[in-house]
Parts: sequence; C-alpha cells; structure tokens
Amino acid sequence: MCTSAKAGLADRLTKDITAAVKPSGAKGHTSVALYDRTTDTKCAYDADRQYDSASVVKTIVLGALLRQAQDEHRELTPTESAFATKMITVSDNDATTALWRRLGLPRIQAFLSLAGMKHTVPDPDGYWGLTQINASDQLTLMALLTAANSVLDDNSRAYALDLMNRVVPDQRWGVPAGAPRGATVHVKNGWLQRTGGGWRVHSVGAFTGRGYDYGLVVLSADHPSMDASVAVIEGIAREVHTNLTGAGAGAGGEAGAGAGAGAGAEGEAGAGTSTGSNTDPGDGRALYSQARLPAASDGSLVPENSGR
Repeated sequence: MCTSAKAGLADRLTKDITAAVKPSGAKGHTSVALYDRTTDTKCAYDADRQYDSASVVKTIVLGALLRQAQDEHRELTPTESAFATKMITVSDNDATTALWRRLGLPRIQAFLSLAGMKHTVPDPDGYWGLTQINASDQLTLMALLTAANSVLDDNSRAYALDLMNRVVPDQRWGVPAGAPRGATVHVKNGWLQRTGGGWRVHSVGAFTGRGYDYGLVVLSADHPSMDASVAVIEGIAREVHTNLTGAGAGAGGEAGAGAGAGAGAEGEAGAGTSTGSNTDPGDGRALYSQARLPAASDGSLVPENSGR
C-alpha cells in the first residue's frame, strides 16, 4: 500500500493506515491517498473506488475557473473572485452553482483532462455534488496545487492554496486533525447524506511550509453517521501526521489570517456554526477535531439548473 525512500516508513504507514481505516466495529467504505515529497512517500488504499463528490468538487471548480482566466490572459473579475472566496472558505453552494454555470461542463471537463484526473466524471444531469471522484484523482489535484506545472501557474496555485488555508474553523475538521503546528494547512471538506441514509464524507488537504510538503485525501461512504465518518477520517489523519512528522495528539497546524470568521457554515440547516471553543488556549491555533460537526448534508445535492 505504501512506498517510501525513508527506511521503515512505508511499513509503519501501511500498518497504521490499515488499522485506522477499519477500527473495531466500523462499517462502510474508506479510501486513502497520500504523497510526501520530502521522504518520497506514496500510499494508496482502495484509492480507485468511486464516490459522490459532495462539496470537495469545489476545488475542481476553482481550478477550472483559474485555468479559464489564464487562457484568457486576465485576472479573475471581482464577481468571480467573490464567488470563489465564498465557495471555498465557507463552502457556499449558490456561489458554486453560479461558477458551474458560467464555466459550463466543457470547460470543467477540459480542466480535468489537463490535470490528468481521468476518473473524475461530472454528473451528466448537472448535480455537481454527484460528480464521481476517487482518492487518486483528488490527490493528483492536491499535488497540482503545490508544485510548478503547466496547468496552473504560480499565481493561480497561490490563490487556490490561500483560499483553502482560510476555510472557516468549523469546516476544518478531517485531514488537518493532528497536523504539525508549523505546517500551513490547506483543506476542503464535503459531506452529503443520500436519500437512502448513507453518508458521503470526504476531506482533502495539503500541508506546506517549514519543510512540510505532503498531501492527504480520505474519502468515505456509508458509515453509520457523520460523526462516525469523521472519526475514521481523523483517525487516519493522525496516524499519517504522526508517521510523517512526529506530530503528537495536540498538534493542529496553522490557520490562515481569515479563518476566524465563524459565519457561513456549509450545512443546509445552518448547523455547524462555530461556538468559539475551537481553539487551543495555549496558542490560539485551531484544534480542528473539536469543531462542532454539521447535523445536515452540505447542500451539494442540487442540480446546476435548479435556480439556486
């Protein structure tokens, strides 16, 4: 499952990730993909399984928007920038729908092709939250955002990473759990409950700065609850951070300057609003796993042409 240039690391990660994926009594599906450029480490656990995207598709929409601006040799318009900021930092669905419409499916598909995300398939009926994704392609996107490439230039990548670093505190659960305090955390989460009751809960992220250069994707489906899904995701994340960096349970990474806003939570019913208790009294950094989790889906199961 894992390979690494660092002696013993691949075996430890393989053992610890496998154990965290299936804790005692756990049900449902979980997929993991990881890269660490510092140790030349790669891991994949059921990374080709397809999932409904929920709101993690919003990083794809952002990438397609930035690529369009590059192709047209221009900056984002004020309206595009406002939509992009709301879409990523507070996971606003109306902003996502507006950008999805402006871009159009051909432009989004063109970006996926350029990015090498061969197994990501937008929903043909316009339900952007039902875009089919897998962990391998999501990790490809994290890698694209964190290294020079021919798809997104340095300014575009910096813009995207800055927005992902400014996600509001109550949406910073998931893969940031246990991140080293010196790392800059870039994250996007999604959570969707289908009609049959099954949850799709995902967390994708990249960790940069102060010598850190790795990305982690955990996708999940059909765990019994939102809480159970997040518990599995964060259990995996803690094992990864500990193995890669030696970060302990009290770690948390660094939030962006704009991450203090508690408004605009992603859930349909306004659940998940920050209580202000999501900080470590010692240094004020977010302890992401202490965020209040939303009680409702992220609202991403809406058709592109619904008028929302």
